[in-house]
Amino acid sequence: MDFALTEEQTAIFDMAHAFGQDNIAPFARQWEAEGTIPKDLWPQVGELGFGGLYVSEEAGGAGLTRLDATLVFEALSMACPSVAAFLSIHNMCAKMLDNFASDELKARVMPDVLSLNTVLSYCLTEPGSGSDAAALKTRAEKTNEGYTLNGTKAFISGGGYSDAYVCMVRTGEDGPKGISTVYVEDGTPGLSFGALEQKMGWKSQPTAQVQFDDCKVPAGNLVGVEGDGFKYAMMGLDGGRLNIASCSLGAAQTALNMTLQYMGERKAFGKSIDQFQALQFRLADMEIELQAARTFLRQAAWKLDNKTPDATKFCAMAKKFVTETGSKVVDQCLQLHGGYGYLADYGIEKLVRDLRVHQILEGTNEIMRVIVARHMLANR
Repeated sequence: MDFALTEEQTAIFDMAHAFGQDNIAPFARQWEAEGTIPKDLWPQVGELGFGGLYVSEEAGGAGLTRLDATLVFEALSMACPSVAAFLSIHNMCAKMLDNFASDELKARVMPDVLSLNTVLSYCLTEPGSGSDAAALKTRAEKTNEGYTLNGTKAFISGGGYSDAYVCMVRTGEDGPKGISTVYVEDGTPGLSFGALEQKMGWKSQPTAQVQFDDCKVPAGNLVGVEGDGFKYAMMGLDGGRLNIASCSLGAAQTALNMTLQYMGERKAFGKSIDQFQALQFRLADMEIELQAARTFLRQAAWKLDNKTPDATKFCAMAKKFVTETGSKVVDQCLQLHGGYGYLADYGIEKLVRDLRVHQILEGTNEIMRVIVARHMLANR
C-alpha cells in the first residue's frame, strides 16, 4: 500500500496552507471578535477553485477527489477551523446542486456558486429535529407558481449571512420520502432570520435560525425530484463527515506545533519544560494519536472515492475517531501551556472551543456509533 501523497496532492495542500496562513490566520481572532467572516474573502477562495472542490471540471468545478478535498480542509483549518468548516458547508451544497439541480437552475446559479460570489448554507436541522432529521416539519405547499414555505430551520451556519440556502422541506407524507430540496435565494419575500446565536466556538461563523413565513419559491428552484430531498441530504453527509474530521485534524496539528515551540521556550526548575520526560511522553502520545487519525481519515476518504461497500461505515468511524482525537489533543496542548493556554493571546483556547462542536454536527458521534453498529450487525 502506498501512503504517500502524490506530487499534485502535495501541491494542493501547500496551496491551501499558504493561502490560509497569509489570508486567514492573521485575522482569525479579529473575525471571531466581530462575529463574522468578511464577504470579500470568499471570491479570493473561489479563485483557487475551492468554491466547487468536487464539482466536475466539465461543470466548471475543481473536480477533486474526496481525499484531495480533505487535504484542503486540513490545510485551511490550520489557519482557522471555523472558516474552513464554513467552506465545507458551501461545498456540500454546491455538490448537491451539481448532482441534482436542473440544467436551467445550474446555468443560472452555478457560475456564482463556483466563484464564491454566491455563498451557500445547508438547511436541514430544525428546532425539534436534529439527529432525527427525517422528522423535519418545514412544509412546502405546491402552488401554480412553485412552492410556499412555512417553518423554521435551526443552527444554520450562515443564517442571515449567506446568499442562498439549500433547504430540505416537506412536500409530502411524514418520513424521509415526503422530503424535497429547494433553493431559496436571499431576499426572497417571506424569508427571515432569527437573532445571531451566542456560541461556545465557531464564533466567526454567523449562526441563526432561518425562518419561512409564506415564503414563495419558484418551481424552477426545486432541486432534483420531489420526494428525493432526504436522499440528497444524506448523500452529502459521508463527505461532510470527512471534511469536519479534517478540520479537527488540521487545528489539532497547529496546536501541537505551537505547543512544541512553547515548550522549548518555557523554563521551569532551571531547564526548558520539553526536557521533562513526563511531558515528552505527552508530546509523543499526541503525535501518535494524530498520525493514526490522519491515516484513518485518508483511508476512509479513499474508500469513499472508490465507492467501496463499507465506505459509509468508515466515514462514520473516521468522523468519530478524528474529531474526538482532535479535541483531546487541543485540550492537552492547553494543559501544557499552563495558565498561558487559558489566555486568548496564545490561540489555544480558541481551538479548544472551535473543535468541540465537531463531535455534534454532521451527525453526532453517538449517531456515528449507531451507523457502525448497524453495519456490523448487517454483515455478521
